[in-house]
Amino acid sequence: MTTKKNDKQLDREEQTRLFKEYKETKDKAIRDKLIEDNLYIAEILAKKYANKGIDYDDIFQVASIGLIYAVDRFDVDRGYQFSSFATPTIIGEIKRHFRDKGWTIRVPRRIQELSKKINNAKVDLAQELQRSPTVKDIAEYLESTEEEILEAMEASKVYSPQSLDLTYDGGEDSDISLADLIGEEDKYYEKIENNDFIEKAMSILSETEKKILIDRYFNKKTQSAIAEELNISQMTVSRLEKKILEKMKNEIERIFAN
Repeated sequence: MTTKKNDKQLDREEQTRLFKEYKETKDKAIRDKLIEDNLYIAEILAKKYANKGIDYDDIFQVASIGLIYAVDRFDVDRGYQFSSFATPTIIGEIKRHFRDKGWTIRVPRRIQELSKKINNAKVDLAQELQRSPTVKDIAEYLESTEEEILEAMEASKVYSPQSLDLTYDGGEDSDISLADLIGEEDKYYEKIENNDFIEKAMSILSETEKKILIDRYFNKKTQSAIAEELNISQMTVSRLEKKILEKMKNEIERIFAN
């Protein structure tokens, strides 16, 4: 199924108006319209998790359910875009679906248990050897055969939905996490992964606090350079920076909690 955003879809102003009307009336027709017009968000996010052990159609269906939840829970009066709220909601549903699926193909218990031991052995051996362990290293560590290790590693591929944090040998002493391998950015993705939450959280800061935050984390200026511009000490900038980050953290948590 393919959904494309087109000129007939709602602009932000019209979408805001409909969300306000839906909040007041709970009109099913308005709800259906909002879901239909934002279905492209579910499609984009579903594509990012395709070919990872679960059929795309299943992922899209789960993403669509997440979109429905987002439409029902969205509070238009908070001032940020719906896409900013919907994105983490949909991703949460997709990841929950992957976790629930677990071993998507029935695997013997001994293979499941050995696979867990292999994952733990990789961590221990990587620290001990200061490199990614080989199959031989793992076999010796677990007092198993290389054939058994290879069998378990091959079987564990069906377990990838729960293994987003596992790392694999990337060559030249570098590891690659499975999370790094989940799809390429869709050309529309940056439109829905925007800065609304950051901008909303920054609204509680003073002008001086905003300047420090922007200079430090967007303009990459040093604390000393900022202190000189503001005619204050570097220590003062350091204290203010910690205070700003704490305020931002609390505000973002408040936004997500609601």
